[in-house]
Amino acid sequence: HEVAVHTTTHPNLTKLGREDIIRQVEDDRIKLERLVGYKIIGMAYPCGGENNNDFVAEIIKNNTPIKYCRTILSTGNFDLQSNLHRFNPTVYHMDIENLFTLGEKFITLKTDKPQVFYIWGHSYELDIYDNWKMFEEFCKMISGKSDIYYGTNSEVLLFK
Repeated sequence: HEVAVHTTTHPNLTKLGREDIIRQVEDDRIKLERLVGYKIIGMAYPCGGENNNDFVAEIIKNNTPIKYCRTILSTGNFDLQSNLHRFNPTVYHMDIENLFTLGEKFITLKTDKPQVFYIWGHSYELDIYDNWKMFEEFCKMISGKSDIYYGTNSEVLLFK
């Protein structure tokens, strides 16, 4: 697991100016670093939906130590992405049908190029919708494969 910034007050960053965006990210990062005792370099955009744009991503990229920011726009694919400050995940963990379908596709994928299967979601949702057993089934299906590298966000996204 890896702790990431989510902003101090959970605003829609596209509605803020430069200084407020920086303050939201940096105040949260600094507090989290004190709490966990290591450098925070990742972020999950708050608010869902249209919570980021190129302006917001550039401000974060150029004014904070944040190296990647995850959106909630599921792509349904495993391709590497060049803009890590607007990184789009593969699938939402509550999209059960696509989670399992894409999981099967990923574990049987034959390719020479690196691929990333990125699942996003909130753990509290597994409690609210009583989906822990389903997610455990998925984890059993996808785990233990010798040709898959399992890592944290920074280990996978910043892999050189």
